Amino acid sequence: MASPNGGDDFESSLLSFEKLDRASPDLWPEQLPGVAEFAASCKNPITNSPPKWMAELETEDIEMLKELGSLTTANLMEKVKGLQNLAYQLGLEESREMTRGKFLNILERPKK
Repeated sequence: MASPNGGDDFESSLLSFEKLDRASPDLWPEQLPGVAEFAASCKNPITNSPPKWMAELETEDIEMLKELGSLTTANLMEKVKGLQNLAYQLGLEESREMTRGKFLNILERPKK
């Protein structure tokens, strides 16, 4: 059995006073490429200017984004289904109009 003082000696023998240079890319490689650059960009002071993607948005667009962001998952899915149905109906209408144009010969190129 070890003496009570012997335990302290053992623990102190396990301590390492080696200084590790964490700046070295060889010792500490970046695990996820690009994270360091992203973190650095987040540290920049926040400006009052909107992000680039918002520069072209109009007030109506921003209001729609806020509306869609406030929807529950079920309501958002319902909205998406409505848009899919609208796109399908527009496709059918376009098909009918193209067929009509074909029968009326308005889509032919003029002959030279």
